[in-house]
Amino acid sequence: MMFKFLARAVASSDDETQKTSAPAANPARGARSDLIERIGTFLLEHDLDITPANLTAAHAAFSGTDLGLAQRITERQIAGERIDQPWLDQQRPKPRVAEEDTGRERGEIDALMGRLDSSIAIFADATNRAHGTTSAYGDTLTEQVSLIGAEGAATGEVLSSLAGIARAMLERTREVEQEMRRSADEANGLRQSLERARRDAEIDHLTGLPNRRAFEGVLEIHYREAQAEIDLLSVAFCDIDHFKAVNDNHGHEAGDRVIQAIGQVLSRISDDKCHVARHGGEEFVMLFRGRSVTEAQAILDAAREQLSARRFINRTTDEPIGQITFSGGVADAFGWPDPRDALRAADEALYRAKSEGRNRICIAGRT
Repeated sequence: MMFKFLARAVASSDDETQKTSAPAANPARGARSDLIERIGTFLLEHDLDITPANLTAAHAAFSGTDLGLAQRITERQIAGERIDQPWLDQQRPKPRVAEEDTGRERGEIDALMGRLDSSIAIFADATNRAHGTTSAYGDTLTEQVSLIGAEGAATGEVLSSLAGIARAMLERTREVEQEMRRSADEANGLRQSLERARRDAEIDHLTGLPNRRAFEGVLEIHYREAQAEIDLLSVAFCDIDHFKAVNDNHGHEAGDRVIQAIGQVLSRISDDKCHVARHGGEEFVMLFRGRSVTEAQAILDAAREQLSARRFINRTTDEPIGQITFSGGVADAFGWPDPRDALRAADEALYRAKSEGRNRICIAGRT
């Protein structure tokens, strides 16, 4: 009799396992299905056309590749403001300067997110199976207890069955607990790895400065805050003068050391009011909170003069590289329709500084 009830309990538990564990068999597919559903729901709820541009924007927001857009959508929904086509069109980045290739970092983050989704799915499956096992054994125990004292029931046999059921349940519970513990440990480890990967994806590994991706997030935050507080905000671009000649005459290793040196000079002016990042190649980008364009120009001029006073030497060949300078352009972040336009204006002022002889800082909109 004991084996009869054990078989029934185990079969019931296995049936429940098959039902609840099916989604975990392919967690990545489940994640993709959820992403498709979220994208479709977003477009339909806001009466947005199913166009390649809208699909790309929705995918960027809900897949995590554009956290800024996701945050803006969430804030707008919380505020009860309308999300329509003109608003969504304004959120798309405008092409400006070639973006630094972050495909490898994003690929690593996507892979970690996929593994984390898988680990969470396995954990959920183990939880469901634990619930199914508990429910099946509970039904069996109830049935056995009801036989105690029943006419014609053999009390000793019923108690023996209960003991066997309890032992089997303990064994299954231990197995499920171990699996849940392993899944939880793996998920915690993956979360930590994902956080490290996200931090690494926002660091320029040559200079140790934030990269373009990190800077754009900081600019967006400070732009909103400065706008709300009616505070000054200036943005700037800097570019190393004659950098190609350094690479051509002294090699890329020397060129990398020059980039590092300028990164160090600019990092010294960085604080909670000034954020410096490597934009890509030999170009750096900055924002100055609470500073006018004239004040920002003066700060950059001081850094420029400090750098131009140095004389560089090729460590490999001991040949003199000579003077290294940079040119820059500064713009008022609120002097243009949006921060991207202000960055473009600073970029144009930078190239005006180049055309006027280099080793100088120009202000956008001023001659």
